Amino acid sequence: MMKEDKLKFKAKQLRKLLLQLLFKINGAWVGSCLSCVDLLTALYFGGIFHFKCSQAKKKSQDVFILSKGHAVAALYVVLLKSGFFPLEKLNREIKNNSLPLHAVKNSFPGIEVSAGSLGHGLAIGAGIAWADKHDQKASKTVVLLSDGECEEGEVWETALFAAHHHLDNLVAIVDYNKIQAFGFTNKILCLEPFLQKWESFGWQGKEINGHNFQEIMPAMSKLPLVAGKPTVIIAHTFKGKGVSFMENNLLWHYQKLDSETLNKALKELI
Repeated sequence: MMKEDKLKFKAKQLRKLLLQLLFKINGAWVGSCLSCVDLLTALYFGGIFHFKCSQAKKKSQDVFILSKGHAVAALYVVLLKSGFFPLEKLNREIKNNSLPLHAVKNSFPGIEVSAGSLGHGLAIGAGIAWADKHDQKASKTVVLLSDGECEEGEVWETALFAAHHHLDNLVAIVDYNKIQAFGFTNKILCLEPFLQKWESFGWQGKEINGHNFQEIMPAMSKLPLVAGKPTVIIAHTFKGKGVSFMENNLLWHYQKLDSETLNKALKELI
């Protein structure tokens, strides 16, 4: 398991690459990408999970689904630095102006599901987990959702399904940054009491600081939390984490980077 100081350093490097990528492609959803970097860092570099890719070894049997597909730029840089594909492939897509701005299945090794319309990822993940359990595979399916996404009815239909079928190989991680497209989540459609809602649907849950590796790593290393129950991790995060003028700022859901804001942001990540 990678030590905390190395995970922090890795996350900072990933944030730099992410901002540079978003600038090159004139991409939005900067805040949404930054809020989940620490969670992705723990998942891919923490040494707990072994996710599938096209050149996967036999032990690499876990599945990751980015249900909040608008944050795919964060996943691109994580997959790049995890060795799923070479830099040349990413640069070629950028040059050809063909880099998908939402997750598109098989566009890159490691992207398992197309995601753009929110709410579908958990349902797909539950189907994979159900099939793996039926086949007696010792694998886990991990789905990263946004908090606004949890306003979708399909999420709660899937929650019922997963609990009914005792899918303790399914893990939902909610990037709870508390801001969605047009405002603060608690003003648009309050999710609280959030953890209790999941648990009332038959899941076992845990709330953590989604930017603190001392909380993230222990939560991910003891799964399932309870045998026979799917797990939900409510990760409290900040939109735009890592860049002071972006943190908890609704503007950076859609705002794009120009050269001035890019340089200003990169200076904070030195």
